[in-house]
Amino acid sequence: MITVRRAVAADVTAMSAVMTASVTQLCSADHHDDPGNVAQWVSNRTPDGVARMMANPTQTFFVAERDGALAAVGAVNDAGIVMFNYVSPEHRFCGVSGALMAHLEAVLKAAGHAEARLVSTTTAHRFYLDRGWHDDGPPEVEGFSTSYPMRKAL
Repeated sequence: MITVRRAVAADVTAMSAVMTASVTQLCSADHHDDPGNVAQWVSNRTPDGVARMMANPTQTFFVAERDGALAAVGAVNDAGIVMFNYVSPEHRFCGVSGALMAHLEAVLKAAGHAEARLVSTTTAHRFYLDRGWHDDGPPEVEGFSTSYPMRKAL
């Protein structure tokens, strides 16, 4: 069973672990297995970094649990942007990311946004396209990775 709920302070350590595992184990197409790139990407995904992000009043974090385990982390901001959608490698391809994404979109729609935006990694680009998101301009190369600005009507 998959459940999605608002994240709380007690989730920070597990959220950090999911975010870090997702980057290190699933995003090779983005960081190219370069230890320096990985270290840069996860540098603020520590428990302290996640707690600082959660303290920002313009951002709202959610977690998805699968069979009682914290399986994914997502966040939206007040501007209608999906900021994060990280899945634990152990829960990939089990519907967790899709459930979390549907929840994030519903949260933005309930907040009055007619459209949502995000910036996708190379790894997640197909995932978003398959869920009705559309590219919003050409891919952008930033540092070591390529990003895909995307939009979706809610």
